[in-house]
Amino acid sequence: MNMKLLEACTISGLFTGSAQARWPGKPASAINKSAVQHPRMLTLTGFEGDQQADLKVHGGPDKAVHHYAAEHYANWQAEGLIPPGTRPAAFGENISTTGLTEHNVCIGDIFRLGEALVQVSQGRQPCWKLNAHTGQDQMAFLFQKTLRTGWYYRVLETGMVACGDDVTLAERPHPQWSVARVTHARLNQQAAKRDANELASLEALAPGWRKAFAMIAERGLKEDTSKRLDAPGS
Repeated sequence: MNMKLLEACTISGLFTGSAQARWPGKPASAINKSAVQHPRMLTLTGFEGDQQADLKVHGGPDKAVHHYAAEHYANWQAEGLIPPGTRPAAFGENISTTGLTEHNVCIGDIFRLGEALVQVSQGRQPCWKLNAHTGQDQMAFLFQKTLRTGWYYRVLETGMVACGDDVTLAERPHPQWSVARVTHARLNQQAAKRDANELASLEALAPGWRKAFAMIAERGLKEDTSKRLDAPGS
């Protein structure tokens, strides 16, 4: 993949949100995010003012920032899954751009976002909160099926970030491991043993995903995804 293909990308949307009780009888969520109009400090655990409701599965150093491709919105609208005119932040992302997707971004990629330096750590594992937030019962499953999941960053250097800042690729240590390829292998548990072994030792990949690939390589992984994809009590 040619690094020059990514040179012109800029941040078109920056979003943060607070944890809220959205659905009676179900856990709180911070998926409802609003646009940030001014530069915001990016810390080692995310943007100042951004929250995660369940720190067991969201947030933390390896999931400090969620980046989602703005061009995916046209696909979801064409498929009738979100209303016409739906804009970025509808899926709980922190960063929106045009030009970067799961197919041309790789695990381990290091990007300069404004003053901050970040590294791609894993794809997103969609959960039932996407269904509740969008009003589409199959949205989390379709995120997984289409691989339009977005990806997470860990923060290597903190700094101020704002809409209009350039997104510049600084390093690409693993060009063979696109986010789409790795996310498909993780969510569908369909990695060849050789690939699973390599991903299990890929230091740029988030520890939880490395552990899962180690299990796939050793004995296969029979993972119950119902708790993630289906709302509690549904």
